[in-house]
Amino acid sequence: MAEIAFLLNGTPIRVGAESPTRTLLDFLRETKGLCGTKEGCNEGDCGACTVMVTDEAGPRALNACILFLPQLHGKAVRTVEGIAGPEGQLHPVQQAMIDHHGSQCGFCTPGFIASMAVAHTQGRSDHDVVLAGNLCRCTGYAPIIRAAEAAAAQPVPDWMQADAAFILAQISPEGSGEAGSLPGAFRPETTDELADWFAANPDATLVAGATDVGLWVTKELRALPKLAFLNGIAALQRIETVGDSLRIGAGVTLTDLRAALAGPHPHVAAMLARYASEQVRNAATIGGNIANGSPIGDGPPALIALGATLQLRKGDVEREMPLEEFFLDYRKQDRQPGEFVAAVTIPARAPGLRCYKLSKRFDQDISAVLGAFNLTVESGTITAARIAFGGMAGIPKRAVAMEAALIGQPFTLASFAAAKAACAQDFTPLSDMRASAAYRLEAAGNMAIRYFHDLSGTAVNVLEVRA
Repeated sequence: MAEIAFLLNGTPIRVGAESPTRTLLDFLRETKGLCGTKEGCNEGDCGACTVMVTDEAGPRALNACILFLPQLHGKAVRTVEGIAGPEGQLHPVQQAMIDHHGSQCGFCTPGFIASMAVAHTQGRSDHDVVLAGNLCRCTGYAPIIRAAEAAAAQPVPDWMQADAAFILAQISPEGSGEAGSLPGAFRPETTDELADWFAANPDATLVAGATDVGLWVTKELRALPKLAFLNGIAALQRIETVGDSLRIGAGVTLTDLRAALAGPHPHVAAMLARYASEQVRNAATIGGNIANGSPIGDGPPALIALGATLQLRKGDVEREMPLEEFFLDYRKQDRQPGEFVAAVTIPARAPGLRCYKLSKRFDQDISAVLGAFNLTVESGTITAARIAFGGMAGIPKRAVAMEAALIGQPFTLASFAAAKAACAQDFTPLSDMRASAAYRLEAAGNMAIRYFHDLSGTAVNVLEVRA
C-alpha cells in the first residue's frame, strides 16, 4: 500500500490519498487547518513557510512550500502551533519575541519562530546565519536578533525533545518502493533499486531536495506523473575517504557538505555558507546542484577547479568522467536516459584553492560571477592551474586561456595582470538582470588579481578588510 507516515506536532499520522507533489505547506493549511505556516513567495526565498523537521540526524529548518509530502516519511514535523507546548506554554523564542517586540504585522513571524526554535534546540548562536532565509519587511531585524540572543540561555522545553525519540517502525508500513511514498511515486532504499527502476522509467523525475523541482510545481505548474524520491537511499548520503580523495554521495545536502569540507577545503565551505539560505542548504543536494546543469550553480565551478571526477550509473553500468566534461551546453549534460549522478570525487587536499562569489547581496543571492582558482606554485613559479567560472557562459566552464597564460610564469602581480586579459579569450558572457557582459568579464579578470593578493597574504574578504 502506498502511504507515508510521520509525526505532526507530536501526533503520528498516515497519509495515503494525496498527490506525491502536494507540498507540506498546502497540506498543513488546506487539509489540517494549520494556518500559522504562511505562504509568501512559494519558492523557498522568504522563509514565511519555515517548519522544523527532525529525523535521526536532528532538527532542521525547511521551507514547507517546496517540500513534498513523500520527503517527510519517517520524520517529525513541527509547525508554529507545535512549537508551543501541549498546554499552550510558550517556547522561549516565542516569549522572547514578545518581550523584545520582534513582531509587527506578524506574517513572517511563524517562520522566524520555526528557524529560531531549531537553532535554540541545536544550541547555535550564529543568529545572522540562521535567520538569513527569513525575510521581514516591517519589524526590522534588530529586535528579532535581540530576541534570539535572549532566548539562547533558556533550556530546551521537554516537548521539543520528544521528537528525537520517535520510532519510525511504530507507524511505518512494511516493504520498500511503495512504502514511504504516495500513488504515482517510487521510494527506493538502495542505489540498486533506483538503478533498476530508473533504467525502466527513463522519463521519470528524480527528487532529492526538491529545491529546484519544487518550483516546477509551485511556479510552472508542471504535472510530474512519474517520480522517484531519493531521500530513503542512505548510500547516496555518505561522504567517504578513499585514499587521498573524498567520495561525496549525490544525496549529501549542502549543509552536510559544508560541515565536512570546513577542515579540508575551508574556502569551499565558506562559499557554500553563501549558497541560498539555511533552509535551502538543509534540503539541496550536491548531486542535484550538478545534475541541474545551471550555468550559475555555485557548486560545479569549485568542484571543477578541484579536478572533480563524476560517477554516473545506468542499470548495472557505472562510468566516470571529469566533471567539466559533463556539461555540454546550456541545460544539456552528458547523461543518458535512465542514468543518474551517483557521486563526485575530489582531492582531500588543495591548499591553493580559493572561491570568490560575486552577487548583489551577501546572503541568499544568485551569483553574477563565481570564480574558483586552484594553482600550484613551486619555487616562485606557477606549475599548474585549474580555474573555473560560473555565470560566464551557458555552462560552468574552465578558463583554459587564463590557465595557459599563468602556467610557467612567475608568481607575480604582472603574471596575473597578463592572465586577466586572457579571460576574454575564454568567455563571451551575456548581459542580464544580474550583470552586464562587460561587468562580468571585468569582474572575472579582477578575481585573478584578487587571487594573487589572497595567496600573498593580503586580506581580500569584505568581512576581513578594514579601513
